[in-house]
Amino acid sequence: LKRSAWLAPVPQRLNSGLPVNIGVLFVPQQEAWVVERMGKFHRILEPGLNFLIPLLDRIRYVQSLKEIVINVPEQSAVTLDNVTLQIDGVLYLRVMDPYKASYGVEDPEYAVTQLAQTTMRSELGKLSLDRVFRERESLNASIVDAINQASDCWGIRCLRYEIKDIHVPPRVKESMQMQVEAERRKRATVLESEGTRESAINVAEGQKQAQILASEAEKTEQINKAAGREANALLVKARAKAEAIQLLAAALAQQHGSAAASLSVAEQYVSAFSKLAKDSNTLLLPANTGDVTNMVAQALGIYATLTKPQGKAQEEELHPPAREEPQPPAEEVLQAEQARSS
Repeated sequence: LKRSAWLAPVPQRLNSGLPVNIGVLFVPQQEAWVVERMGKFHRILEPGLNFLIPLLDRIRYVQSLKEIVINVPEQSAVTLDNVTLQIDGVLYLRVMDPYKASYGVEDPEYAVTQLAQTTMRSELGKLSLDRVFRERESLNASIVDAINQASDCWGIRCLRYEIKDIHVPPRVKESMQMQVEAERRKRATVLESEGTRESAINVAEGQKQAQILASEAEKTEQINKAAGREANALLVKARAKAEAIQLLAAALAQQHGSAAASLSVAEQYVSAFSKLAKDSNTLLLPANTGDVTNMVAQALGIYATLTKPQGKAQEEELHPPAREEPQPPAEEVLQAEQARSS
């Protein structure tokens, strides 16, 4: 139904228009009919059978209690970083109070749509472009809260708000595409480098373990070989020394063996003093180094003491012989001894 130009248009929820009062009315489910009696609000008809007085009662508004879907037209909005976006959405509403929806606002759907657009622009102005794409859910929730605060006196409740499309300017879209490609290349490079690093670490660890095991095996082998060689060498040396001692004892047991041994000891004693200055600069020499006769006598005395029988040595220790003053040797004997030592 259409009214004259001087009256405000009446919202029509049904295609068939407002029902006519014939006295007996059947209200469909999920609808609320607002009845006026002589131009004043009378009551709201419930679903089912209802009776009205013709000519006095008039059905003024028909409100649908179902969830209503409204397309929010596309509009431009500027983000926090001064990027202009074209954005639209879908609004889901439900009439909670038919009386407020009929008398609280002239066109509730239009009012809610305008409120959604203004709220969307204000919320987008608080976010940067990157956050708009990441925080769409929080943006939708903020728009729903703002609409519910304003539409409470209209008897309408906003259930959901969903952003359908966000159109970005072509240049900004190209830069975003380049940024995405650069980020993906960076991630690919990082992943490849991490794979190479882990591979190198694994190879190095394997080589390290292999070298450690090889060195331990070689060490064990060398220890075993050395132990075997050293043991054999000690046995051979001990056997050779035992045979040498047996041969020396046999030689000493023969005639004139002691004299030969004495001569050998004297020669070795004199030779030891001739080699002292060859190994080091620091020497410890006896006081009578120039007296060759005395040195030879000392060597022979040491050998005689070592070769003396055990019993005789103990007896001499208990009863030492009287000490005789050494007499200087004759000149001929001294010359003969020097000739022999040279």
